[in-house]
Amino acid sequence: MIAFVGSVFSSYYHWARQRGHADPENHCCINVCLYGPGVRRWTMTERSRASMSRSVDHFAVGPSALHWDGSALTITVDEWSNPLPQRVRGRIRLHPGALFNQTWPLDDDARHHWGPLAPASRVEVDLDHPDLRWEGAGYFDSNEGSEPIERPFSSWDWSRSTLADGSSAVVYDVRQKAGADRLLALRFRPDGAVESFAADARHPLSRTFWRVPRHMRSADAPQVVETLEDTPFYQRAVLDATVCGERATTFHESLDVGKLERLSTRLMLPWRMPRVR
Repeated sequence: MIAFVGSVFSSYYHWARQRGHADPENHCCINVCLYGPGVRRWTMTERSRASMSRSVDHFAVGPSALHWDGSALTITVDEWSNPLPQRVRGRIRLHPGALFNQTWPLDDDARHHWGPLAPASRVEVDLDHPDLRWEGAGYFDSNEGSEPIERPFSSWDWSRSTLADGSSAVVYDVRQKAGADRLLALRFRPDGAVESFAADARHPLSRTFWRVPRHMRSADAPQVVETLEDTPFYQRAVLDATVCGERATTFHESLDVGKLERLSTRLMLPWRMPRVR
């Protein structure tokens, strides 16, 4: 799930910026994705400032909210999926391992930053709709920017691999519109240590139905285990790859900004991302 203040993929936010200054707090949403036989859901209903409130430890968008109590993050979800309206309601609780208070710039001008808050966490999911309960490994990070992502970036691939000692290996492989490619390859250990590592060569993966190019840095050719999201500009998948010398299950995402900028994409997005007050 992703909580947005200023929904970076929103057509409404994009069109507001075209008219002049746009208030990010007037374009907020809670994105929840469920994957699995019989339980696939996608929620991303955008809401205005009138339906949003936030403080240092609380963020609410409509009927859903996130609350930090100092030791765990509790997410109360009450949403409807799109485009097929199905209820998604319940609670998610994230218990962080080591907490990190550091960010890294993703672009040459340092207007976009990524920060891993708790790369190794434990997550408890307790949903009423659909009836679903589980707990397991989780990950918690943040992205922030002072300009639209379509200004500096042309595309990126991001991946997170869980290693045998409980470390999380994260690779941000960024292509800029102007300037050289940027690469972050960081290993976050359970004891709180952060280490850079030499990322391997970039391997192309099979393109999705929407022809989104995707790549993964791995010591050998990675295998696509399952494609979770396949959209006109973005894909999300589970891979089997070799990272830091280990064969690991890898969560992987690719973004093609050029495809996001197309008018056809902007017009399609409201079908999956409606806006209410």
